[in-house]
Amino acid sequence: MPTSSETRGPVAIRISGLGKSYTISHQTDQPSTLSEALARRFRKPFAKPTTETFWALRDVTLDVERGEVVGVVGRNGAGKSTLFKVLSRITEPTEGEVDIYGRVGSLLEVGTGFHPELTGRENIYLNGAILGMRRAEITRHFGEIVEFAEIEQFLDTPVKRYSSGMYVRLAFAVAAHLEPEILIVDEVLAVGDAAFQAKCLGKIKDVARGGDRTVLFVSHNMNAVATLCNRAIVMERGRVSFAGATTTAIEMYAGSTELEHSVDLAARPRRSPATPIVLRRLELSDGAGRPTAKFGALDEVRLRLTIQTDSPLRDPRIGFGMNDARGDRVFVIASFLGSGSVGAVDGTATVECRFTMPALMPGRYTFDLSIYNGPADGLDGIDVAATVELRDSNYLETTHNYFPEMGRVLVKSHWTRMTG
Repeated sequence: MPTSSETRGPVAIRISGLGKSYTISHQTDQPSTLSEALARRFRKPFAKPTTETFWALRDVTLDVERGEVVGVVGRNGAGKSTLFKVLSRITEPTEGEVDIYGRVGSLLEVGTGFHPELTGRENIYLNGAILGMRRAEITRHFGEIVEFAEIEQFLDTPVKRYSSGMYVRLAFAVAAHLEPEILIVDEVLAVGDAAFQAKCLGKIKDVARGGDRTVLFVSHNMNAVATLCNRAIVMERGRVSFAGATTTAIEMYAGSTELEHSVDLAARPRRSPATPIVLRRLELSDGAGRPTAKFGALDEVRLRLTIQTDSPLRDPRIGFGMNDARGDRVFVIASFLGSGSVGAVDGTATVECRFTMPALMPGRYTFDLSIYNGPADGLDGIDVAATVELRDSNYLETTHNYFPEMGRVLVKSHWTRMTG
């Protein structure tokens, strides 16, 4: 993968015919015991598992200009993280070429680029050296990094003892402050708390205002993408399906999201915080208990949530936040704001929430989900835990079309011509 930091032109990243493939093995009859494994080896000593080639990226061609802030959106498994790993030189491409003009700073999975045995202080200098910076340059930014990450008390502690939140705070501070010419940020920011996420987004805005640093940004938060990015890319099944205006990309992404009435939350990545996994499964149904992810204005909705915990929860607090296609919050429902009670949980429990869907504009909406033990002890959380579709139920009893500029809430009104 050729790179150059000497060449200077309008293009920061040039991708041509990029592909990345993996070989996947399939063993249909996995042995369950050692004796079965030995017996099968003697019966079929030369048997090999069947394999297939999986293309995580295929025929990706794209130019990113210097100074652009580009959003990358797509469903889980679309190839976004693989693309970023190739651009960050973590993974070698199978085919195609990537030309990068400038130093790259990456924030991918929690812990990527850190040596667990080294302290926070040592990892700051290590990352700076990897970026090609002199020690004096790193020292000049050292105070800003520590202040931003808010980890001064643990600066000389090996990072293997850091929580996932501390890891992310330090990793982002290093990536943003050591002046890479290209900053790549995966949706790992979802691991941080809300205040830190806002702080990071503010820093990305500051970087973008400079006009000479390029940012590639992956997020499920469409509001952040709309606010930060002057262009966006939609990825589907390893390919770029659209590259252009941010608003168009967001609309395409919202329309491509699968509707699932039963969601395996335990398999969802990018949790906040990263551990433990308490939220296990979410099931959606209508007022009659029929499984569905499609609703109309004023329909009754049932959300059934399975949670599992190793430690007793005396005061579990569960919250759902509903967002529109841009990621703007529409409303919140929470166990501590409604009637009834979840009660203490020890082990596995299933809770159900019933509510009336507001009179909202037809379209796609998403639910964020979180669980706390008490008011401040965050246990688990997932952005875009589920997607629902609000169909046109003709709530307003009109034949006129709806437009996004009309807002999100449908309000009935009656008009009368007054005399005089």
